[in-house]
Amino acid sequence: MSFQLTDEQRAIRNSVREFGKEEIEPVAREHDENGKYPAELVQKAAELDLVGTSIPIDYGGAGMDLLSGVVVTEELWRADPGIGSAIGSRAFGATMIDEFGDEWMKEEWLPAIASGESACASAISEPAHGSNVAGIETTAERTDDGFVINGNKMWITNGTVADVAVVMVKTDPGEGHKGISALLVPTDTDGFAAEKIDNKLGIRASDLAELIFDDVVVPEENVVGTENGGFYQLMEFFASGRINVAAQAVGTAQAALDAALEYAGEREQFGQPISEFQAIEHKLAEMATNVEAARSLTYRAASCAMEGDEEMAAKFASMAKLFASEHAVEVADESIQVHGGSGYVSDYPAERYYRDARITKIYEGTSEIQKNIIADNLL
Repeated sequence: MSFQLTDEQRAIRNSVREFGKEEIEPVAREHDENGKYPAELVQKAAELDLVGTSIPIDYGGAGMDLLSGVVVTEELWRADPGIGSAIGSRAFGATMIDEFGDEWMKEEWLPAIASGESACASAISEPAHGSNVAGIETTAERTDDGFVINGNKMWITNGTVADVAVVMVKTDPGEGHKGISALLVPTDTDGFAAEKIDNKLGIRASDLAELIFDDVVVPEENVVGTENGGFYQLMEFFASGRINVAAQAVGTAQAALDAALEYAGEREQFGQPISEFQAIEHKLAEMATNVEAARSLTYRAASCAMEGDEEMAAKFASMAKLFASEHAVEVADESIQVHGGSGYVSDYPAERYYRDARITKIYEGTSEIQKNIIADNLL
């Protein structure tokens, strides 16, 4: 079974790689140290169709398939995970609008998101509910004016830069997961507030926030999809979301490997480059093997999802995310070891990759959740 890229996908990969080397890598350290959101780079990326890659061409997007989008994600994160996250997540939530939204939602928001003019957020997690989506407590009470939203959302990417958010709420609290709806909420709506989260371990250039909804009123027409059908709609995107995180992990691991290879070829001990010592050679060989294995599994997961086999896609998406994220952390750790003391300071990028890789084991379902899913599928 082969997962070779097409000529078009290789061209996309090469284009993103060039953008990463010329535009992202030179400023990556600055954005990490300052926690600076890369607004100018996001705009440049949008001009290259790297924002909202799956948004259809009819709405101003690139209309890429999932595997092509995976290639874009991998290369952006290889250039720098923090900036790669900011670019890749700019359209977070746009897929829900495209798949389930009314035509007016698509026409109003998708072109603006694809062009980089607007940012979208997907508000799911809450202070007390991360992996347990069905347990969310943010409510939307129906009134004559539509819905009144009250509650908090936590760990929301693009929280302070988004112009619109797809918010998961309980419209029928007594029905558990069967009472969840997705509501489209412009962030300039009265009662909406976002508080930036600054003290992150990694991907510091990406915006993260807590969202507060205090009697936020949206009209009935802002239901994305069907009322009380939001949980089932959301489940359709978890496979692709997890495959995307696997691609993030692969890109970070490749960056850590690249850094280790470069340093090992330059650093000399006992009169020779450390790359000539067998202990270092073995580390590099194991790192490279794990990166390639993670990449192959991620590409296979994307291929399964594109073929429409939901059961296989769900299994391989979880396998890819689990394997790629766990080994991204291992590869980044070994990269620091190859660097020795130099890997422990910010003069070299190895420590940044180690910090950045860690998030891939947590969001879009922790490693523990992925093991549950894989086991359920097997049994």
